[in-house]
Amino acid sequence: MSELTIEVARRENLGKNANRRTRAAGKIPAVVYGGGRDTVAIEVDRPTILSMLRSGSGENTIFLLKLLGGKQSRHAMIKDMQVDACTDIIQHIDFQRVLMDQKIHVQVSVELIGEPVGVKTDGGILDFVTRDLEVACLPGDIPKSLQLDISELLIGQHAEAGAITIPEGVELIDSEDRVVVSIAQPRIVEEETEEEEDLLEAAPDQPEVIGRDSEDEAGD
Repeated sequence: MSELTIEVARRENLGKNANRRTRAAGKIPAVVYGGGRDTVAIEVDRPTILSMLRSGSGENTIFLLKLLGGKQSRHAMIKDMQVDACTDIIQHIDFQRVLMDQKIHVQVSVELIGEPVGVKTDGGILDFVTRDLEVACLPGDIPKSLQLDISELLIGQHAEAGAITIPEGVELIDSEDRVVVSIAQPRIVEEETEEEEDLLEAAPDQPEVIGRDSEDEAGD
């Protein structure tokens, strides 16, 4: 689990026009909710949050939100981001408060380890069915990924969530028999039959030639 500290400021003016002014000033409108407390409208510095999101810390990053000019701070996670479909610019962020001593449910990505025998040797096709699994743990124990070794899989076999070694302090919420990866038969291109080949190789019919004899008979 990674934790990043970011300074936030309260938003006193709300509404669409106020949000536009906030964005024009290089800030992103946001809210903080949950944790048994009231929802609070805040704003975060756009370059700062973009830099943090690009740092590769992962989607389950825990942020320590520190109130600008005050001593208050809260741990929170990003639960939703509104992004402009045309410009890819973040319009709004929803932060959810988390308590570091209480378990939370999160989606964690599955990382595949190794190349299956069925793919490497037999030409099978890997089908990555489930890319994320739900787990429960303390915020400080959120794993960056769940690793699954698939190197021994053969064609026709699959690996289930129960085959993943879950880190200590983490509980798998998804069913253990949920299929994560399967190895399918390679696609077979049907060869042309001998009959089809004969038809393709057969010479085209020759047009009938009307000879002189026919012309003479027509003249008679």
